[in-house]
Amino acid sequence: LSDTDLISSESVTVVLSEKGWIRGARSHDVDPGKLNYRSGDCYLHHGFGRTNDILLCLDSTGRTYALAAHSLPSARSQGEPVSSQLKPPTGATFRGVMIGQEDTLYLLATDAGYGFVAALGEMNSRNKSGKAVLRGKEVGVLSPQRVRDFEDDWVAVITTTGRLLVFPLGELPRLARGKGVKLMNVPAAKYKSGEE
Repeated sequence: LSDTDLISSESVTVVLSEKGWIRGARSHDVDPGKLNYRSGDCYLHHGFGRTNDILLCLDSTGRTYALAAHSLPSARSQGEPVSSQLKPPTGATFRGVMIGQEDTLYLLATDAGYGFVAALGEMNSRNKSGKAVLRGKEVGVLSPQRVRDFEDDWVAVITTTGRLLVFPLGELPRLARGKGVKLMNVPAAKYKSGEE
């Protein structure tokens, strides 16, 4: 038996704050936005899963890091910094959490308009310095979004100027890592200047 075979399978809601503090509530009946946060900190992202599932954190450089969902501090506390267990690059911030089985899919995207779908098993890494998954120089990594049904889900992409595009998720490639494909055209000049 491996260590993971001995972990009980309980519901868990993993909550990540804007400042990179993480915690786990042993239930799916938690409203992450209503939990207490440290002064100057607030809710950023959450994921629903089981204590024996794969738990990955995604940072602003596009790297993923594995944590043990069963060992997270209680949601009654304010959590602990994700970076206390890992070695992210200097200046990196955490953008979201992903939890599920090896074949659980997530949509990864950047604010430059690129993205792709990846399985948790392909993004998993035991390395404390993480695994480079989402590439792109000087782009903003968006919070990952869980895919419920690859064939029937839809993606809505909207820009800060109000342009909206909706298309079937199945049109996106499934990759293990990379830049992805263009979800929506964001002109390079407007992106660099911060206009869109």
